[in-house]
Amino acid sequence: MTTALDYPLTPSPLAYRADDDLAAVREQWGDLLTAIGQRPLPTWPPRERRGYLDQLAADDRTEDDEQTVEPVVGRLPLTIREHPAPLNLDALDAAVEVERALFGLADRVAEQVQRSVRTVRDGRGRHLTDPDDAADPARWQYQAPTSPGSRAYGLHWAAVWIAGRVLDEDDVGGLFTSMPARLLDEVAATARTARRTVERALGRDGRTTDLAEPCPWCGGQLAGHTRPGGEPGVTCSTGPDCTAPVETDRRGRRTWKAAELVDLWVALDAARRRTAEA
Repeated sequence: MTTALDYPLTPSPLAYRADDDLAAVREQWGDLLTAIGQRPLPTWPPRERRGYLDQLAADDRTEDDEQTVEPVVGRLPLTIREHPAPLNLDALDAAVEVERALFGLADRVAEQVQRSVRTVRDGRGRHLTDPDDAADPARWQYQAPTSPGSRAYGLHWAAVWIAGRVLDEDDVGGLFTSMPARLLDEVAATARTARRTVERALGRDGRTTDLAEPCPWCGGQLAGHTRPGGEPGVTCSTGPDCTAPVETDRRGRRTWKAAELVDLWVALDAARRRTAEA
């Protein structure tokens, strides 16, 4: 028997972590869909983060690289949406995997916390499904043979809807009950896996990549770094003796982050040009 102790009274740290992970998936979903239409590049930084950098080195890009794909969030699930042939199968596989995981999770959450559709009596005293309650926009609609249900609104809606149940948001119509602790564990685990899948496909999973070109200021080895949920950065192995006009990290390495990467990319591009002209 389920008791009141099985239900958290207020959102727990686990609930807030699940909400953060779901938000990270939503915020990076457009980048992942864009990556599906672009050939994967074995360079750093991840292509989805280098658009403004590539513009500064446009003369060194190939004709194929100049064909950009605008970020499209998309509403229909990838499994039923018409889209051009993918150029990055890893990104496509990751997107399909995450969609299926979150859509399936929303179904299971709805089964446990969403109230069944109410019935009303017609003029003949018959009990019929309440059409207004059935069409409540806050209700998660299951997939059917003739309809994708709430899947038609895309992954964003699924993630937002699940987060609302996790945080036990205000429910004026009494449509939902609080989420059981065991279900919260499943939601948190699924959300964390989905986030890692998206970030791994985008190269944002904490990897380090040695850059082929040396530091323009000292000739040291440059390394690109990514971290989950954060902006990429580059460090120089020379340390504080490097004359690059940027601060050092805790290990004493010159480090480029955020807008500083533009200056690094310009310097690297200038070095390429000097080498080509020599």
